[in-house]
Amino acid sequence: MRINQKQIEVFQKKIMKFYEDHGRKLPWRNTKNPYYILVSEIMLQQTQVSRVIKHYQKWITTWSSIYNLADASFEAVLKQWIGLGYNRRAKYLHQTASIICKKYQGNVLDALKDYSSLPGIGIYTSTAVRIFAANEDIVTIDTNIRRILIHEFHLPTTIAFTELKNIASRCLPKGYSRDWHNALMDYGALYLTSKKTGISPQTKQSPFKGSDREIRGLILKQLLIKAQNKEDLKEKLTIPASRLDLIISSLSKEGFLIEENGNLKVKQ
Repeated sequence: MRINQKQIEVFQKKIMKFYEDHGRKLPWRNTKNPYYILVSEIMLQQTQVSRVIKHYQKWITTWSSIYNLADASFEAVLKQWIGLGYNRRAKYLHQTASIICKKYQGNVLDALKDYSSLPGIGIYTSTAVRIFAANEDIVTIDTNIRRILIHEFHLPTTIAFTELKNIASRCLPKGYSRDWHNALMDYGALYLTSKKTGISPQTKQSPFKGSDREIRGLILKQLLIKAQNKEDLKEKLTIPASRLDLIISSLSKEGFLIEENGNLKVKQ
């Protein structure tokens, strides 16, 4: 794509002016602690900012260091996570904390440079934490940033990721990666929305109500209160036994549940 330096400079000024006037005051923007930022990034995956704020603040109060989290029981971690959805993220975060403490002596940034060994951590999360914690001059592209670049530079929605990343790299003001990415995310979330532009995300979230995701969450919520058998759960959740069996089997295989003396309980 032929984008000249003048276009880039105009774009940079536009985004930074919006951020100066409308930037959000979010708790994870008040820290450079890589662990805190890792927690926020994992919580923010497919979850609204307003829901994350309360959970994030409670989380870092309960487990103020990655070592505290690694030493916690999985049951305690899951209980704290309830309400955020996608409970696999809690499991992955707990496992990742343990790996970082044992293999990287608690150094989150070093671990993220080798993110393939960390459960549930991909290129976006690993890069985002390095940007927001260490202000590294690297780029990351979420659904907001993708939409902004496509709209502002009149790019095809089918543009290859490698080409989009090259454009993002050209736009990055060196030495200001943290502020730049915060500004882009706010511009996309608050102003240049998917509804406004008509540019849809590449992946769509499936409906939650009545889904297996909802039922998984309800099962875990019940079992965090106390151990129960399948009949108790079936009565409370009012779903067919065959569907309940499949979901329980899935949760057990993923390491969420164990069965003792005929009762199901959350794994410690």
